[in-house]
Amino acid sequence: MPIKDQVKNFAKKLVERHPDAATLHALVRARQPAILHFRDDGIVPNNPKFPVLLYRGAVKLTKSRFPPDVIIDTLFDTNGWGRSWRDTVYDFVHYHSQIHEVMGVARGTAKVECGGIKGRILSVKAGDVLVLPAGTGHRLIQSSRNFLVVGAYPQAGTYDECTDTRERPDAVKRIAKVRKPDPVIGSGGPLLDAWRSRR
Repeated sequence: MPIKDQVKNFAKKLVERHPDAATLHALVRARQPAILHFRDDGIVPNNPKFPVLLYRGAVKLTKSRFPPDVIIDTLFDTNGWGRSWRDTVYDFVHYHSQIHEVMGVARGTAKVECGGIKGRILSVKAGDVLVLPAGTGHRLIQSSRNFLVVGAYPQAGTYDECTDTRERPDAVKRIAKVRKPDPVIGSGGPLLDAWRSRR
């Protein structure tokens, strides 16, 4: 998301009550993510080394005194993914060549296409977390009216938005250089194992 959306969310975060570490830990379910590999389709490069990770029901959002978007935002921030936004997902195919992205579903349900138009449509619901390595094409196909996502990026990296093939040659070079912290579990999380095995 553009810097203005991240600034807007930062202002919100300053006045919100956030769960403490113990409460946050109790709201995270230790889940092994589904691992999804997407190849370069000629339009969207996807990531040649790292798969998309889908953590189903990773965050318990019911029966908490904190709003679901605050829980997910705090979780990501705690694990080094503090550059966040809260909204929906763009409905056109795009990818980021200089940074990974995580999206946690705070409310509602949706179908999100990953891997570009030759990729796969994933059904997601509140509590699910989707980690997209740099280069992964994605877009919203459809959603419930109350659909809300918390998206975030790690501190290292530059936000960019690639949408057409003119950017591909340079984007492919940048994708290979992006680092990889785990937004759900933190150090020692499944992301590090899944992404290490692809080297």
